[in-house]
Amino acid sequence: MSYRPEPAWRHGSAEGCAVLLVNLGTPDAPTAPALRRYLAEFLSDPRVVEIPRLVWWPLLHGLVLRTRPAKSAAKYASVWMPEGSPLAVWTQRQATLLGGFLGERGHRVEVRAAMRYGQPSVASVLDALRGEGVTRVLVLPLYPQYAAATTASVADAVGAWSAGARRLPELRFVNDYHDDPGYIDALAERVRSHWQSQGRAERLLLSFHGVPERTLALGDPYHCQCLKTARLLGERLALPPDRLLVSFQSRFGRAKWLEPATEPTLRRLAAEGVRSVDVMCPGFVADCLETLEEIDQEGRAAFLAAGGERFGYIGCLNDSTPWIRALASIAERHLQGWPTRGAADGAALQRQRERALALGAGE
Repeated sequence: MSYRPEPAWRHGSAEGCAVLLVNLGTPDAPTAPALRRYLAEFLSDPRVVEIPRLVWWPLLHGLVLRTRPAKSAAKYASVWMPEGSPLAVWTQRQATLLGGFLGERGHRVEVRAAMRYGQPSVASVLDALRGEGVTRVLVLPLYPQYAAATTASVADAVGAWSAGARRLPELRFVNDYHDDPGYIDALAERVRSHWQSQGRAERLLLSFHGVPERTLALGDPYHCQCLKTARLLGERLALPPDRLLVSFQSRFGRAKWLEPATEPTLRRLAAEGVRSVDVMCPGFVADCLETLEEIDQEGRAAFLAAGGERFGYIGCLNDSTPWIRALASIAERHLQGWPTRGAADGAALQRQRERALALGAGE
């Protein structure tokens, strides 16, 4: 097996540390060709679609990639920002702000953003970090709740990159932070801010991304972690149990998914006489198609058409200060023991280099 070329090794180099934030991904543009490329990569991941290839491949290439890109492109166009895809914009802002927060806390660490599907890819960002002399990387997926289809897939991407590297950086991986106090506080602050400006609705619905129900029986902790996040948030907000509901969105395919589903839940609430509802998506830390179009547009329309009177969408954590502060604390815990504090001692590094050269080491 041949490995990728490594950056030239130089004795006495400072050890660099980095945090790699990884989000799901996004197409490059709200167009059918861009969606076709993105969906082909996304839906080809066996973590995402756990159907035998012999069955899934003809459906993916013969039907899904022929019909879905144009429909999805129109949806993306409805939420596209002047700077680009909302997910990409917010994720990059989070990376920039996290770097600033960690710097203020005395850490000398690079922070970069990558996408599991689309650009910038996990592999390309890891290549860039290695080229800059980074020797330790903390991989921090932007999924608070662990799921094989999301968190584990990021580990797969890092593993695939590692398989082609001769010299690996030291790697650490954050699995989840569904019950992290700072994360829960950031969610609660987001809700309170919405209530202060828009008023409090009769119900707060927490909509998490759905997964096939069978993944629960197979050992995936996602469902349980979503419920724990909801319980902790409800306690932080001092909400009576009957005022807080949990649902699951973004169903795909014919398999049975986690229930209750979000849109039917919104219709049911309206039919039962609930006049106002606030909806939040705690599993998404950055607004994206699934929150801005599926919830704030489609979910809103469904609730109002069924007789509801007021629909409030509570935006994702995005670049809110409580969230970036929480993210910095999560990163700090996992960076412990790495040389992230203080400037490198240039004189000491030069002495190390001279000793190595004197013993016959190459440049």
